[in-house]
Amino acid sequence: MAHVLITGGAGFIGSRVAARLVSEGHRVRVLDALISQVHGPDPETTSPLLRAVSDVAEVQRGTVTSLDDLRAALVDVDTVIHLAAETGTGQSMYEIDRYVEANIGGTAKLMDLLTNEPHGVRRVVVASSRSVYGEGAYRSANGTVVYPPHRSDTAMAEGDFAVRGASGEELELIPTTEDAVLHPSSVYGITKQVQESLVMTVAPTIGVEPVSLRYQNVFGPGQSLTNPYTGILSIFSTLIRQGKGIDVFEDGQESRDFVYIDDVVEATVLAALEPAAAGGVFNVGSGAATTVLEVVDALVTAFGAQVEVTVSGRYRLGDIRHNVADTSRLRDVLGFEPSVPFVEGVRRFVEWVADEPIGGGEYERSLDEMAARRLLK
Repeated sequence: MAHVLITGGAGFIGSRVAARLVSEGHRVRVLDALISQVHGPDPETTSPLLRAVSDVAEVQRGTVTSLDDLRAALVDVDTVIHLAAETGTGQSMYEIDRYVEANIGGTAKLMDLLTNEPHGVRRVVVASSRSVYGEGAYRSANGTVVYPPHRSDTAMAEGDFAVRGASGEELELIPTTEDAVLHPSSVYGITKQVQESLVMTVAPTIGVEPVSLRYQNVFGPGQSLTNPYTGILSIFSTLIRQGKGIDVFEDGQESRDFVYIDDVVEATVLAALEPAAAGGVFNVGSGAATTVLEVVDALVTAFGAQVEVTVSGRYRLGDIRHNVADTSRLRDVLGFEPSVPFVEGVRRFVEWVADEPIGGGEYERSLDEMAARRLLK
């Protein structure tokens, strides 16, 4: 039986990982700051995620930016799943200090405690992100694998959203492996890269096994429908239920690797418990690219709704064009392959969403914040 600390464990992923571990006989403690952006103004009454995890785990309200909170949470723990982080590519570009303090500062404090104080921790699993790759891997016309620079504001302002090589040539998207060059295009991505580097570098020097999971775009029941930085499935679902039109940025052909929550939970539990995971860095994704217009079609079909869809050509600075993960290492080392196809995941998500309250105007406010800072064009 393991005794697991999950930082950020009252969140979308953490609450489900906690339930899964407890169902297998392990003890779980959760450390979570219960911020209002995720859990509402009064988490005890406004957060179903908190209620769910409180039924199965010991919950400690606190933050990874506090040494005292971390020290208390680590008592008698042998495994840490470090999920606590501020999330959201767009918001990270203007709330820089908050993202750096929570993501980098919190991880630094965790590793500092493990280095300098007595503990029983044997393994730390850190939640990294596909954002560490920036634009990821592409193939040039001559067959060379390249890692292109970030797209320019000038080109996108002219409606050219393609990822191009050094000579301006279009490139072919290929799955990104864990050995790819890391060059994040957002503050969020930078913080995830540093989080991962801190754990993977420090842990082996103190006899702790590190594991890094580079989550792709996670979705499914339980995802916040009010936090405008959680992903387009939640955002578009709320707009559909409000009877509002959907504004698709760029040309709608930008793509992401969407991975269903149940598959993410399975991969995370394996990373925490399987001996073969020690020291590994793993992409956790579906291995398939889905365009934004395909997301809209899947949601509209699942809801049985009719909404106006506009491809506006607007764009956000810091966004990538495409994303698809190579998941072969997850399969070869841990024997796991994601099993929930995107359309089936959307069906399950929409079935859950239908019974949830309809949110307000959080998304519109987030766009206004970005536009005011000239990050949304």
